[in-house]
Amino acid sequence: MLNHQSPIPLYRQLADILRDRIRSGTYLPGARIPSEHQLAADYGIGRPTARQATDLLVRRGMLVRRRGSGTFVQEDPREVDLFSLAGTSASFDEKGITVDRRIMDPVRIVTVETQPHNPFSGIRAYSFSRLSQVSGEPVLLETFFMHPTLFAGIETEDLAAGSLARTVQETFYMTPVESRQAFTIAHLTGDRAAHLGVDSKTPVLLVRRHLHFPQARDAIYSELYCRTDRFVFSQTIGGLSHD
Repeated sequence: MLNHQSPIPLYRQLADILRDRIRSGTYLPGARIPSEHQLAADYGIGRPTARQATDLLVRRGMLVRRRGSGTFVQEDPREVDLFSLAGTSASFDEKGITVDRRIMDPVRIVTVETQPHNPFSGIRAYSFSRLSQVSGEPVLLETFFMHPTLFAGIETEDLAAGSLARTVQETFYMTPVESRQAFTIAHLTGDRAAHLGVDSKTPVLLVRRHLHFPQARDAIYSELYCRTDRFVFSQTIGGLSHD
């Protein structure tokens, strides 16, 4: 039970109790925990205090809220090697994960606004955004910038249903030979936050990815916003030698 005389806030005490029950297996991965109303009644606290406790564990990645269903113990995240040259479609396919992709901003030529990391900053490029969902839950938001001459006509391709990497190879006869990726943490607002179903306090993994081709370096630049509470996004590095 909670100690109302303790200097530790009640919501922290309740969060610790829930955490211990998750770790002990009382609440198994994927199981629904009691509602905030039930927690408030069981522990003699107000619903805002119960909400603070579950909020804390959601931020720590131990619980996940599902709209209209309740709050559940986070299942062990599946791992996807997202950052190979084969592309994101191949990465999910290799794990047998069915992905629904939706074009959020259609493919079009734009003059790219000033962006310090974008090789197309201040010049024209093809651009589009694509959202990937697994079991109806958003997991990945990608924004692409592509060389306007090398990929002329790409706006006619179905990039929601098809693989961008396969389209680049089979339609434009181009295969990347090198990539460079930078990883950081981002907090999203506006449309990006809405698309991924997060708020400005939720950290997401941001990957800035440059693809180099024999025809041109930085022919494709993309920014990937990844929900790491749904998947572990990994990168396999091969060819290492200590000789």
